[in-house]
Amino acid sequence: MDNSSGVGVLDKAALVLSALESGPATLAGLVGATGLARPTAHRLAVALEHHRMVARDMQGRFILGPRLSELAAAAGEDRLLATAGPVLTHLRDVTGESAQLYRRQGDMRICVAAAERLSGLRDTVPVGSTLPMKAGSAAQVLMAWEEPERLHRGLQGARFTATALSGVRRRGWSQSIGEREPGVASVSAPVRGPSNRVVAAVSVSGPIERLTRHPGRMHAQAVVDAAARLSEALRRSG
Repeated sequence: MDNSSGVGVLDKAALVLSALESGPATLAGLVGATGLARPTAHRLAVALEHHRMVARDMQGRFILGPRLSELAAAAGEDRLLATAGPVLTHLRDVTGESAQLYRRQGDMRICVAAAERLSGLRDTVPVGSTLPMKAGSAAQVLMAWEEPERLHRGLQGARFTATALSGVRRRGWSQSIGEREPGVASVSAPVRGPSNRVVAAVSVSGPIERLTRHPGRMHAQAVVDAAARLSEALRRSG
């Protein structure tokens, strides 16, 4: 094998993924494209499917899996963070509230950037904070466009419903009132990578007394605009 790394099983798995780069393949197609023995090709494809690096289409053919998109999105995180600072600062200044950027990691979401309100009562979410995916407007945004099976699993025990997420997809933004933390309201919108996949959520959050019980009326447009600026930056660098 010309491209041998010395780790045979990884080399063979890489062959399978490279073969699927050109489109869906049956097992016979994989065998033909990789030169692997049929049992080996099948075992590797099924193992990669377990890790979501390979999936199946409606005809049962092997295709590249959703985990590869997630890894590609994570690779763009540095570009996202480089742009996030000024965008979040502007969002904070326009709304007068703390602004955050969240990414999903497994069953949690992580605050990867923030611009805090400078004075007065505020919702402080330090960078690096890990929050659950079961509550809050950012969790809704990060969940709403997930593949159906992952969406169904994520809704178990969540403070929001499938109907609520349908509304998020329709509007293009989410809001929560006392969902993550009593007395706190927030508004979030999706940041999309070059493939249009949701890779992050931009939020503003603060006390319900200021944001009211309809925070989206006050701040949805500003949050959506900030998310669009970040999405555009990712598209330009993608």
